[in-house]
Amino acid sequence: MSVPLRIEIMQRETIKPSSPTPPDLRSLKLSVLDQFMPISHITLVLLYPSNGNDTDHLGKAKETSLRLKTLLSEALTLFYPFAGRLKHNSSIECDDHGAEYIEARIHCILSNILRKPETEVLKQLLPAAIGDAVITTKDSQLLVQASFFDCGGVAIRVGLSHKIADAATLASFIKCWATAARCSSTEVISSPVFMGASIFPQMDLPIPMLPVDLIQGEAVLKRFVFEAPKITALRAKAISASVPNPTRVESVTALIWKCAMSASRSNLGVPRKAVLSLGVNIRKRLVPALPDSYGGNYVGSISPRMEDHDDLELQGIVSRIRKDLTEFGEHYAKITQGGDISLAICKTVEDFGKMAMSKDIDYYNCTSWCNFELYDADFRWGKPTWLSPVFTVELKNVVCLIDTRDGDGIEAWISLSPEDMALFESNKELLEFSAAIHSVSV
Repeated sequence: MSVPLRIEIMQRETIKPSSPTPPDLRSLKLSVLDQFMPISHITLVLLYPSNGNDTDHLGKAKETSLRLKTLLSEALTLFYPFAGRLKHNSSIECDDHGAEYIEARIHCILSNILRKPETEVLKQLLPAAIGDAVITTKDSQLLVQASFFDCGGVAIRVGLSHKIADAATLASFIKCWATAARCSSTEVISSPVFMGASIFPQMDLPIPMLPVDLIQGEAVLKRFVFEAPKITALRAKAISASVPNPTRVESVTALIWKCAMSASRSNLGVPRKAVLSLGVNIRKRLVPALPDSYGGNYVGSISPRMEDHDDLELQGIVSRIRKDLTEFGEHYAKITQGGDISLAICKTVEDFGKMAMSKDIDYYNCTSWCNFELYDADFRWGKPTWLSPVFTVELKNVVCLIDTRDGDGIEAWISLSPEDMALFESNKELLEFSAAIHSVSV
């Protein structure tokens, strides 16, 4: 059981863009990819140590909070949809309503959090609106909480509506906000581009809901760390004639999926089909490729499949992932050059939905936040000691990968049923390359 934190909310404020949004940008159509996203927040926490030279922590907190709010207001002029409101499942009304900002005091020291960063502890730092996990048309698309520890450390929580942003867009926003804080004349802030609906035209679709079967039942969420030297060894083990150069994300994903399937088969007592839904950044797969500054949802999925008679062998699983990734790029290149791209996406989503709800298939979902350079988010007081996604809804068979602080390792947050997790975390092959580390080194 996690120990409740003593958190004092100092103020709540609505932060509006520093300049009004021009009339021609006042209504932003959602793309069909935006429309398929659930009405929930994607949330990230960044933890910063105290500056050893500061002793007036309360005074410093007030100064820091004021600066964060000023820079947030400026950032919202570029990321103007984040200050808007959702209208049905068709558009964001960019009316400069504003983002919600909360300043809080946490009456403990940062090292207490880092000693055992359980998800239940991290959830306690979330604004209540994010904890509810559902956004209405009246809610802010962006919620920020700056929490100041007794020791002078800082936690910045950013929750952004998944209707208007994927993890790449969240990363772009945080880096833009932090770059502005550094006031560097050598760093260029790229203005975001919101034109997803012109690439992926919207359709008449209802607001999607998370499938009940995916959120029912108990789930155990744990953090596993794959350090750089171990990943090097894992990649070497994953090499095959068909994939002579497996990436670190492919290798780690394949190992996790293999061990999760093995746990499920052992608990069921019989082999079982399995499908992995693996998120793919479409920006890099289109021809020509789109820059990271394209804001919104540009996420597709591949679905490598393992039949019940297939051997769970690392090289073979990596090969299936690579094959599907290659075909994914070719598929999107074709449908963007001709045909109805939105209909094709709808068909793909429908197929995924059927697999996810099937009683005969183990369905896993994996998303990667790697290579987003989130540890570069320096607000002029240094880079984060640690950062992590925060999960507000318990989903089974979910994996989220994110870079370690050195940029070479991978942290994996993995959610499985209690029975599967018990076997998964004791898997010898998994433990050869990772560890369920319960603390964060400072």
